Amino acid sequence: MLKTTVGKLRFAGYFEGISLLVLLFIAMPMKYWFDIPEAVSIVGSIHGALFVTYCLIIAYVTLKTRWKLTWPILSVIVAFIPFGNFFLDKKLHDLEKVYR
Repeated sequence: MLKTTVGKLRFAGYFEGISLLVLLFIAMPMKYWFDIPEAVSIVGSIHGALFVTYCLIIAYVTLKTRWKLTWPILSVIVAFIPFGNFFLDKKLHDLEKVYR
């Protein structure tokens, strides 16, 4: 997966997607149901760093593969949707074969 530029994006997308799910479904309930606001602070910081890294990798892949604007815009949009990166990963897996 890490051998191609698109594979690197897929790899980063996994971690960014997982961090969003942890933030939404673990840290947020801990904050509001169990009064543990530190969970959101910690997980939110990690998620923010992973999101910035993900966006930088999107820019790198776009420049390296000379993508049209459709793929980078779609890649950023799905980062805001829970489970979005995992649906995009299926499309990127097929696209990865083209850019080997």
